[in-house]
This record gives sequence, C-alpha cells and structure tokens, in this order.
Amino acid sequence: MQSHQVKVQRTAHYYTIGTPGKHIKRFWLVCHGYGQAAGRFIHKFDKMDDDETFILAAEGLSRFYFGGFNGPVGASWMTKENREDEIEDYLNLLQTLYDQYTPQFADNVKTTFLGFSQGGATITRFAMLRKPTFHHLILWGTNFAHDINFKDEKEFLSTKKIILAIGKQDEFLTPERVEKVKEFADKQEIEYETVWFDGKHEIPRNVLKQVEEIIQNYE
Repeated sequence: MQSHQVKVQRTAHYYTIGTPGKHIKRFWLVCHGYGQAAGRFIHKFDKMDDDETFILAAEGLSRFYFGGFNGPVGASWMTKENREDEIEDYLNLLQTLYDQYTPQFADNVKTTFLGFSQGGATITRFAMLRKPTFHHLILWGTNFAHDINFKDEKEFLSTKKIILAIGKQDEFLTPERVEKVKEFADKQEIEYETVWFDGKHEIPRNVLKQVEEIIQNYE
C-alpha cells in the first residue's frame, strides 16, 4: 500500500463584523477553538462593533457533527494525522484572508490576532511562520505552540504585545498546565502579560473588553 497526496481547491468559510474601508483603524483576526464554528464564535465580539473596527473569524477546514449525527456542526483546525499538510492548508487560508482585507484598511491600522483554545496554536503559527504585520497576539484559554522557536524571533516580537487570558476555573488549563506554560515561556524568553478572570474555558464579553483596553493603552 502506498500513500499519496493531491492538492485540490475547496471552499473555506469565514464571518465578519464591520465594513472594510480606509476608515478601519483596528483589525481583529480571530480563530475559534476545537468543535466550534466561526459563525457562532464571532458573536463573542459583537460588543466591539464600531465604525473603526473590523473583525474577521476564520473557520477550520475540517467539519464534523458535534454530539451525534443530529447535533450541531463544529470545526477543527487540524489533527495529528498528516499534521504538516493541515498546518500548511490553514496557513494558506489565513494568509489569503489577511491579504484580501488588509489593503482595504487605513495605513495606520492596528492588527490583533486572537486564538481561543485550539485556535491559539493556529493563529500563533500564522503569526510566527508567515510573519504578517500585526501588533497584538492574544492567546485565550490556551498555551504557546511548542513547535515554534520564539527565542530566535525576539527581535520580531519586540514590538508586539502578547497577552494570555486564562479563566481561574478553566477545566483544561489546570494549575499544573499553567505552570508548564510559564516554564516554556521563560525558557523561550517570551515577554507576555497574563490576564486572569473568574470563569471557565470561555470568552466573557466583559473580560474581552478589559483585554481590548489593555492593548489600546499599549498603542
């Protein structure tokens, strides 16, 4: 038996809030977690809607029934099978969306990348492997992608604001896992700020507002 690969065209899905144009000064590219869908995930950001903000939620290329054949449909960014191919596919997707929209914004637009749960590694790989222009990286309910050598990219990251948002009752980020996140960040010499909040594996709108204010003050 031999394994083969073939490149095919397929349709990707994404959702937006706001109207692109030169009036846009804040661009958020956000990636959902495992089993979520972009159309539902983007509602977390609906209170950020204003005339100068544009939000784009990309959706993972792999869809599946979540909770039975009659349940809601969720999406995933990748699995361990054919890992490199799936990473390359979603990097191409994010690059296509980034290239499509950023030329439409003001020259002084501030770009924020946010990844929730599984989407954290997704958006981090895009930021570090493709190196698009961005200003803020927010990893929410997740950790740093361990296959990225951040230490060698200190100069690239020196002008970026990196935030980790972690719920105190997050069932996936236990205290032991949070300690491992810190150990990895220290070893890789990553400068970041941690935002703790009372909550589980979720994005509360009031905490999102707090994080938004932090990065605006950083600017």
